[in-house]
Amino acid sequence: MGVTELYWIIVYIVAIGIAGIIYCYWHRRVEVKFLSRLINQLRTQNKVRQALNINHIPFRYIPLYVQLQQLLNTLPPPAGRDKLTGLINRVGLKSQLTRLMPVTEGTFVLIDIYRFRYVNDLFGFSFGDKLLLAMSERLKRQVSEQDMLARMNEDEFLIFFKTPLNETQLSVLQHTLQQPVSINDTLINLQIQVGYLDLSLYHSDVSQMLRRLDLALVRAKSSSNLVASYREGDDISQHRQLTLISCFPKALKNNELYMVYQPKYNVAGGNCRHAEALIRWNSSALGPVSPGEFIPLLECAGMISMLSQWVIEQVLMQLRQWKRSGLVIQVAVNLAIDDLNGNQLSESIIAQLKQYDLSADLFAIEITESQLMTDMTRAVAVLNKLKRAGVNVAIDDFGTGHSSLAYLKLLPVDEVKIDKAFLDNIDDDKRGLHILKSAIELAKGLDFSVTVEGVETQTVFDMLCDMDVDKIQGDLYAKPMTAAELEMNWRKLNRAEL
Repeated sequence: MGVTELYWIIVYIVAIGIAGIIYCYWHRRVEVKFLSRLINQLRTQNKVRQALNINHIPFRYIPLYVQLQQLLNTLPPPAGRDKLTGLINRVGLKSQLTRLMPVTEGTFVLIDIYRFRYVNDLFGFSFGDKLLLAMSERLKRQVSEQDMLARMNEDEFLIFFKTPLNETQLSVLQHTLQQPVSINDTLINLQIQVGYLDLSLYHSDVSQMLRRLDLALVRAKSSSNLVASYREGDDISQHRQLTLISCFPKALKNNELYMVYQPKYNVAGGNCRHAEALIRWNSSALGPVSPGEFIPLLECAGMISMLSQWVIEQVLMQLRQWKRSGLVIQVAVNLAIDDLNGNQLSESIIAQLKQYDLSADLFAIEITESQLMTDMTRAVAVLNKLKRAGVNVAIDDFGTGHSSLAYLKLLPVDEVKIDKAFLDNIDDDKRGLHILKSAIELAKGLDFSVTVEGVETQTVFDMLCDMDVDKIQGDLYAKPMTAAELEMNWRKLNRAEL
């Protein structure tokens, strides 16, 4: 072998060695880079980020990577991020805002999808999730990189616009978000409710700003255009509401609540055989509180059934006492739709009637027409059971609930109560008079007994008698009175001539 041949052999060996070193160095860098990204993904448990490209994974690590991805899919989402949309959640938002404090400019906007619960009920949760994903994508297009977008709960999203927005701009945002969404070839029309907080006027700590934003959304839900801002004084109103809710259980225990009874006048018999039980609250903390104020709050707080059970027991105890003293009267109790939960209510009432040794026809329930329409199937099932047991059932506020006439024939009721709103300006309102007559004729035609509430003048009473109503209730005959007052006035009530 000559010198030249030996030279090229050495060069070849050196070249192979250098290539091997370069390959090992490059391969190690790829592995280190991959492992670094994989460790970061495991550390953050970030399932929202895009998965690693399979081409960037060293061949011998592919089985390991597949197993780790399967493991990640079983882990909960990061504490500050929403699993469905990938947006930051309430926890993440508060954390980020806290780092930015003080925040004195910009606008907080809270967005709610009106009646989103009905989408889940009608189409299923998978359909609802697709709607939420579509909304989150729509919202992302409305924010800049400087703004902040979060999903606060099931159907509420928050945007922190770092530049101030006026109500006109917010109305445009609302209009954009309300455009119909097509999901599974089904077109969904949306209504969006918008509450907002001007941070230049109402900046404070994060929790208080978010609480005020919630109050703005509450105001938006009752406004004509479903857009509203926080206003000075909303905190005071909320404080009173929270106080009422927190005081309620103690009020039951301390006998701050009591019942009054408003007699109903039997037109045909000229006597009193029926009354409505009405709740009163004389709060030790706030003084007298109107039922119109505390009952809606208890419904929102999920405490209305607690009140209803207390009222039913108070009325049944009073009926037993009256029965023993020879006073026979049917008493009606107002119930909420949340009370009609499966068979619990009907079974409880039937059992209590037996416990107090009372005939079922001495007890009646009233439920508003609008509440009946919210869950017709459940309501009809419960009311049927009560009616079969002999309990009288009445539709309260008849004619004000926008119900379908097709449903009225299905309702297992004995009586309808026509709201006093029909009597407003009845002397001068010919259309109103015609509507009142039609409502009474409709109810009578369906074989319902008819009671008219809010009768305060003799003229209205005489007119209602001509319309063949069965009972009237109102100050003309008797104001609400305690049980003792009703006993004291019992003979007078049954001799009254109107």
